[in-house]
Amino acid sequence: MKRFLYRSQLGLHIVMLALALLFLAPLLWMLTTSLKTPEDIVNGLGAARWLPRPATLVNFHTVLNNVEEFPIWRWTGNSLFISLAVTALVLVVDSLAAFSYARLRWRGRDQVFAVLVATMLVPGQVLLIPSYLLIRQLHWFDTYWALIVPAGASAFGVFLLRQFFQTIPVELEEAAFLDGCGPFRVFWHVILPLSKAALATLGIFTFMATWNAFEGPLIYTDSLEMRTLPIGITIFQGHYNIQYGLMMAAAVLAAMPVLFAFLLFQKHIIKGISLTGLAGR
Repeated sequence: MKRFLYRSQLGLHIVMLALALLFLAPLLWMLTTSLKTPEDIVNGLGAARWLPRPATLVNFHTVLNNVEEFPIWRWTGNSLFISLAVTALVLVVDSLAAFSYARLRWRGRDQVFAVLVATMLVPGQVLLIPSYLLIRQLHWFDTYWALIVPAGASAFGVFLLRQFFQTIPVELEEAAFLDGCGPFRVFWHVILPLSKAALATLGIFTFMATWNAFEGPLIYTDSLEMRTLPIGITIFQGHYNIQYGLMMAAAVLAAMPVLFAFLLFQKHIIKGISLTGLAGR
């Protein structure tokens, strides 16, 4: 019996490993192609040869040093600054709103929360034109404000944190109230320290979504200096659409920050997703 279970688990792990390699294949191809010479890329297309022969960093050197035509350092800085600012703003706003919906008692709370959740069904493309007109009236066009403030809160984040906050025992808050804490001190000293997993989950999701955002930076900005990295990669692709090594090097540079962020916080993400939604009142 034990031998049968061992063989079945071994077979399951082999299948899962094969599927994982299948999903990783595009990423590995992108990385190996970025390390190839143009001749090696052409010779390897038909033979399905993945390993570069020889490996070279010329593609990365060309992408990083062509700053006059393609200021990739400025684009990367814009993406990093905007992603971090939006993530911080979302964590502050959504956590406060979620605490209000989860713990505070006020008239119409559940009805307002239902309307908030219903806004998740509205496609983001529907709001692009109204947002553009509003940004124009506020004189925020082609500024960082246009890319940070409209994305500074999300209904999904409020829903995610509210569900997690409801899993925290109420007795902890009651003990804090008996010690003289007000609502904000309870939120700061009790709720937030126990919600690191959910906050990390929302933070990495927000960072990844903002880093990969395309429509907003494309519509709300105009100058080359205000473009973000995804828009810059598209501009780069338009000029080097047949130079696969340069394109893949630029794609690797764009994917590295998000990949590192996910690897750094993956335990918190898995824990936050597994615990979110266990309680629903």
